[in-house]
Amino acid sequence: MPLMKLRTNVSLADDKTTELMSELSQLLASETGKPERYVMVELKGDRNMLFGGSADPVAYVECKSIGLSTAQAKSLSQSISEVLSAQLHINADRVYIEFSNCPAEFWGWNGSTFG
Repeated sequence: MPLMKLRTNVSLADDKTTELMSELSQLLASETGKPERYVMVELKGDRNMLFGGSADPVAYVECKSIGLSTAQAKSLSQSISEVLSAQLHINADRVYIEFSNCPAEFWGWNGSTFG
């Protein structure tokens, strides 16, 4: 049930896209304590992103999960920023991350919900 959506203006080759999504999937599973088989990652590149008046490398991340705690959000913010810096050369001060803790009864899967 953890979901990460990453939007960036950095162009990536297909093999690098898959590698980055795999790394983020493993990270999200590890940090939330959820099985990776429930983790979903989406990556969209869009050259039409501007932050602080600059088109320098930038990223916007949405990170949602059932039972996401404040401590997990802080840890994920650090870990995601480190991955984006290493893989995409995006400075941490050019990354916004939106965290959401979704109630289990509002997260559907397999024809039902988790709650």
